[in-house]
This record gives sequence, C-alpha cells and structure tokens, in this order.
Amino acid sequence: MKILALDGALGAFSAAVTFDATVRASASLPGNVALERGLALASVVLQGAQMEKEPPDRIAVGIGPGSFTGLRIAIAYAKSLAQAWNVPICGISSFDTLELGIVERDVLAVVSPRKGIVSLRLRNGSVSWRASGPVMQAIDEVLARGTAPHVVIGAPEDVIDALAERGIVAIAQPPAVTPAAAAIALIAANSKPEQSVHALTADYGELPAAKVPARPWNRA
Repeated sequence: MKILALDGALGAFSAAVTFDATVRASASLPGNVALERGLALASVVLQGAQMEKEPPDRIAVGIGPGSFTGLRIAIAYAKSLAQAWNVPICGISSFDTLELGIVERDVLAVVSPRKGIVSLRLRNGSVSWRASGPVMQAIDEVLARGTAPHVVIGAPEDVIDALAERGIVAIAQPPAVTPAAAAIALIAANSKPEQSVHALTADYGELPAAKVPARPWNRA
C-alpha cells in the first residue's frame, strides 16, 4: 500500500510517503508554513518516492491535538487530495503519532498547541486518560485518574518540571519516528480509513478560549 501522509499539528509541517510500511520519502519544514508551502512539500515527497504520475492508495493526516492553524490547513489539504484522487483518507491522533515505537508502559504524551497550554494523554498499556489546559491543571487531572508516568514524550520541558514538583521523576524521550508525517503514514497502513472525507474531524484538545456572551434578552 502506498500512503501519502501530512501533518501540521506538531509544531512543523511534514509530509511523507510509505510503500508497504517502509518510508520512501519524507520532509519537514519548521514553523507555521503550512499555508504557503504545504502542498509544495507534498509534491516534493511524491517526487522523492517517484510517484509524480500516480496517486497514492490512501491519504493520512494528523488530526490533533496540536497547533490550531497548522492542524486545520493540513486536514484541508488532505481532504482536498483525497477527493481529487478519489482515495480513502485516514485520521491519526497526535498522541499515537508521538508514541509510535515507544514500548514502555506509563507513558505521558504531550502536545503543546500554544504557550502555557498542553494536551496530555497518560497511557498504561491499553488504558489511557486525557486532559487539556494550563500545565499544572492538566498534570493534576491526569495524575488524579492514572498512574505516575515513567516516560514523557512530545513537548516535555514544562511538564517534566511540573512532575518533579510533585515528586515524580520521569524520563524525557523524543519521538522514535520522525518527522510526524512518517509516523502517521506507518500507523495508517494498519488503521481503518474514514467512511468519507466529511467524517474526518480535528481534535483540538481543549475547549475554545472564549465563550459566546449571553444575549441581553435572555437574561433574567
């Protein structure tokens, strides 16, 4: 199976092509460049995999949580390509992307969509707990529901400090597979695609920063 994967959720924009679970081409651009250079990067990896004249068998995309802007643009690109080529699309969690190749139990995967805010998943085997919000609040929420992590992966600086303040010593570990799009493509090879492009939605990981104010005529 030939898969083209895109990701804009994890701090960079990346693209990758896999053939039968082998990465044939991958590339990554730092920063928020998805709008200006995202499709060009997809073209680069397709050329690198010698697929300029044929569509992939499947499109895969990171669905978050992560950067709001990069996430939305990557998903929009992926949906457009899936529709243009009439191929299935598969959405992959940022947490699963970060954890690919990590064999330890009690793993805390961390995504930082914006400064001071994190989305966390604490996993012990097949059981997991999630929380999103300010670092201290999110840490306390997952610790109240799960076990102390042994490994922290993703964006661990503030989280490692917060854990240390609570007497928990955890190892900060980088993702085993990079760029993110390469991990997404590998995971997608064994994942069920969405029923349609419209069924694929983003996971922003946190509540909106603002609420719509009550209408004056609805007040008591």
